[in-house]
Amino acid sequence: MNMAVTQLEPYILKGSIKVIDRFFSVPVDYTKPDGPHIRIFARNLIPLDEAKGSGTDAAESDLPYLLYLQGGPGFGVDLSLSVDLGNALHKKKYQTLWLDPRGTGLSTPITADIFQTKKMDDEAIAKYLKHFRADNIVRDCETIRHFLLDGKKDPEARKWTIFGQSFGGFCAATYLSFHSDGLKEVFITGGIPPMVDSPDAVYEALVLKVEERNKVYYAKYPQDVRNVRRILGFLEDNNVVIPNGGNLTVSRWLQLGVQFGSHGGIDRVHQLVFRAITDLDTFGKLSYGLLDSVQSAQSFDTNPIYAVLHEPIYCQGRMAGWSAHRVIQKNDSFIWGKVKFMRDAPIYFTGEMIFPDMFQDYHHLRPLQGAAELLAYDEDWPMLYDKEALKKNKVKVNAATYYDDMYVDFGLVQQAASVIGNVEQLITNQSFHDGIRKHRDNILTTLFDLSKRERD
Repeated sequence: MNMAVTQLEPYILKGSIKVIDRFFSVPVDYTKPDGPHIRIFARNLIPLDEAKGSGTDAAESDLPYLLYLQGGPGFGVDLSLSVDLGNALHKKKYQTLWLDPRGTGLSTPITADIFQTKKMDDEAIAKYLKHFRADNIVRDCETIRHFLLDGKKDPEARKWTIFGQSFGGFCAATYLSFHSDGLKEVFITGGIPPMVDSPDAVYEALVLKVEERNKVYYAKYPQDVRNVRRILGFLEDNNVVIPNGGNLTVSRWLQLGVQFGSHGGIDRVHQLVFRAITDLDTFGKLSYGLLDSVQSAQSFDTNPIYAVLHEPIYCQGRMAGWSAHRVIQKNDSFIWGKVKFMRDAPIYFTGEMIFPDMFQDYHHLRPLQGAAELLAYDEDWPMLYDKEALKKNKVKVNAATYYDDMYVDFGLVQQAASVIGNVEQLITNQSFHDGIRKHRDNILTTLFDLSKRERD
């Protein structure tokens, strides 16, 4: 397959980090290489101080590659993360590659207005979106690896190391299943994927962790039992529109609970509750500042893949069928229509879950509502993992697993880890899902110690 590559003028960041930005042209559908193409953006960071004979292209290219796979799905790489985590990884004598997965960041984006410009109907949009899961992200990675490394004489030098955070770890497991010959080593943080064929088991497990985090929230801020009920009563009685034209409904307010799974998330939600109550006391309505803060705290408008494909990332030959919505209905504590009649009962916030009404409440998801409905009941999803290949895996996998993870269930992770060969885990209850940001140095030190495979 001939691939067009656009390489921009390199530049140097403080700390002697050479930056090479590239755009790679790849097929939307790899079974149709002559069909429509999209662009994939990848930023190459080269620590010049670590390159032997620094200043020459040959010396720089001798540094082994570490590819970072972003969490999500549907998010590009955070520039601040690439600098901070990148600096730590560069000290391990890697050059790093930071990929904006297809449909995100500077890669050809997925946005509702693009579909409208192309005058695509719901069926065409749904068909197009099916090409944006882990299987094709990995194919993109392999295409890029071949371009960058096929010229190496040593076969081992044609391999690279990958680092997957959250959904990036899901992609790493897909990589190990079907293209392990391109991998030297794998690091995963909060992202050994549940080996399921639909999301039901995932949400059945995670709803218990979300319930637990709600109890922590209300124990820490008992006044918010009353405050949240008051806010929801106001939202139920009023049509509240946020700055970009979306609706702030009861359901959308409760979706702020997705933050409970990260460090400081409970406190951030409380501050929004406190501000909302202050607004109601002062103005009798919610202020623009509060509404803007809520909008900024929720990323679905700007990252639609996160909503549309969140449940299908678990599907292999089975439909999702609005799994989280079905599972949450079994627990009255999450249902405002029932809790509001229970005097002084706390209403539980929801977690990392996608609901049908989100495609009405979020302005930029509305044009995708029909496609989302088609995808929810689609059963034609290819396999993402090959368990037999994973059992035979010889590539070193070093994983940080968080016991209290609200997004990736610990029990399902352990089931999956028992399937994958050559896995070593750091298991801790001192970090949440974003531990690589909060406790980066400690986690990296342990993961690289695990990589040595030294036994006591």
